[in-house]
Amino acid sequence: MSGGATLAAGRPWPLGAHWDGHGVNFALFSAHAEAVELCVFDGQRQQTLALRHCSDQVWHGYLAGAAPGLRYAYRVRGPAAPEQGQRFDSRRLLLDPYARAVVGRYPPVSPDDPTQALLATVVDEDFDWGSDAPPATPWADSVFLEVHVKGVSRQHPDVPEALRGTYAGLASAAMIEHFQRLGVTAVSLLPVHHFLDEQRLLEQGRVNYWGYNTLAFFAPEPRYAAGVGGQSVIDEFKTMVRTLHAAGLEVILDVVFNHTAETDEFGPTLTFRGIDNQSYYLLPKGNLAAYENYSGCGNTFNLTQPRVLQLVMDALRYWVGVMHVDGFRFDLAAALARNSAFLPALRQDPVLQHVKLIAEPWDMGPYGYQLGRFLPGWSEWNDRFRDDVRAFWLTGEVGVGALAQRLAGSSEIFAGGGRAPQAGVNFITAHDGFTLRDLVSYQSKHNELNGEDNRDGHGHNLSWNCGEEGESSDPAVLSRRRRLQRALLTTLLIAQGVPMLQGGDELGRTQAGNNNAYCQDNAMTWVDWQDADRELIDFVAGLIALRRRFPQLRRSSWLSGDADAVWWHPAGRPMGVNDWQSATLGTFALQLAGEAPDDGALLCLINRDEIPVPFLLPPGAWQQLCDSSAASPFASVQRETTSPVAARSVQLLTRVPAAGR
Repeated sequence: MSGGATLAAGRPWPLGAHWDGHGVNFALFSAHAEAVELCVFDGQRQQTLALRHCSDQVWHGYLAGAAPGLRYAYRVRGPAAPEQGQRFDSRRLLLDPYARAVVGRYPPVSPDDPTQALLATVVDEDFDWGSDAPPATPWADSVFLEVHVKGVSRQHPDVPEALRGTYAGLASAAMIEHFQRLGVTAVSLLPVHHFLDEQRLLEQGRVNYWGYNTLAFFAPEPRYAAGVGGQSVIDEFKTMVRTLHAAGLEVILDVVFNHTAETDEFGPTLTFRGIDNQSYYLLPKGNLAAYENYSGCGNTFNLTQPRVLQLVMDALRYWVGVMHVDGFRFDLAAALARNSAFLPALRQDPVLQHVKLIAEPWDMGPYGYQLGRFLPGWSEWNDRFRDDVRAFWLTGEVGVGALAQRLAGSSEIFAGGGRAPQAGVNFITAHDGFTLRDLVSYQSKHNELNGEDNRDGHGHNLSWNCGEEGESSDPAVLSRRRRLQRALLTTLLIAQGVPMLQGGDELGRTQAGNNNAYCQDNAMTWVDWQDADRELIDFVAGLIALRRRFPQLRRSSWLSGDADAVWWHPAGRPMGVNDWQSATLGTFALQLAGEAPDDGALLCLINRDEIPVPFLLPPGAWQQLCDSSAASPFASVQRETTSPVAARSVQLLTRVPAAGR
């Protein structure tokens, strides 16, 4: 690119900066801008070029000779009138909403140096994918593991030191060996879109560890890149996906389109706000100087605006078509669906309709809780499963009837509209809240290190410390905790629907009672592999293997009548109305028939009581497959008429065919 470069007209599509081998076409949407300038950087030198052509509210130009590696930003002129909904400031360098890669930092070390600002980089998207193909694991066979890219490998001794905490580390041989040992089918990654740390956190010496503060929807976060061998962030991410695919693992991204890192009216102007505030954000009709805040994070992205909806759709298509990811979990998805065409647009899109779509079905706005109301083809995080399972095992606040509903896939929530049991993603714990170990070790949250006087984080955790707050050396307390962790995990993996584990729960990770560790990028949140509970890892792997072995645990149709399921009282009779309504009964069983004639019957015995309970078994001979309380939980034991079920435990048995007796 010569020093006296000028812009040709170019074209208004595709949006963003695209290299064609001879130059770069730039296209930026702004419905209310009065003028737009492209600022390009060559070392410390900045050149400003006017985008003189505007077609259908898209400003565009073509820079001949420009190539990948070029850094650029925009200056946008228009009214500085917050009371009218506009916040233009032509002094500011603004990041392209379609930036594929971002360099620079915020806040910059020197505010007067424009080369330290957040700048987009033109990229070459060529990559050798080889024979890469998505695993395309059926929904019914899926088992998710939610992990943080950095935290999961940062302390793994068998991951090369230079790769720990990175995309490359996530796809290292040691991590893949662990994923395959467990038997999970997908890793669900906490946000990897380019995000910012809030100024408030930086001033406190903290960061936004979870990453739910997105700025650039197309750009992978560079802080997770190892950069070994000079590989770019994008190519390292692609290599990670290709490697995980080769190991049979899908990659699900947690994406944040409900708000952005520009926060509220007191936040920084970095991209959308300075390009066209009124288009990109939802503003209260009575106060255009403020922001609707359905996210609880200061603003709400405006998907009712067609070009903003297009931005989100283009980003999703990019991550599938160019980056080869297998699906998305949408943070606060109810905010995306408010008065917009987002849900139907996604379901009809030819690129996106075959990938996994998972909603967090709530937001912070009015009528924000929308569990069970998403369209067919969507799955949803099922917090009713989380709460009822916790309440059954840990606090006794719900009875056998509530647990039975969750084991049956929460059909009263998801069965409408032709949806299958896989509409519900079941979980006991997730990144937001206690770890599994802390769930049975802490009665109350302990978030003092977050700097908010323990006011942050949810107060109603349905947890139980088993008799002592925090770490304990009491054998009785440790025994209760061990049993309850295994009972909870077994409940998760025998329930209809799609199970999701929080990464680290399978090896006993603790956060010292912190249930909102979003700002803790340290040993509190990094998985501790040195002190991993190897027996618990084996237990989880054994449960997933049983789920894979018995298709009646992952049915694609709803249980309907005695032909599919029989619910047994421990006295050996079917459960009655009074049993389901009992406030004291804590023991029952579920007998599952297979969907195919040759699927053997499976019997799940559940006892939350403090004492062992002898179950009178249904007719036939039974083989015990799992006893969650036993030292050797998967030892094979024959049962004829009665099976003693230990306190706070789950047993799984299968009927022995007559010929095998």
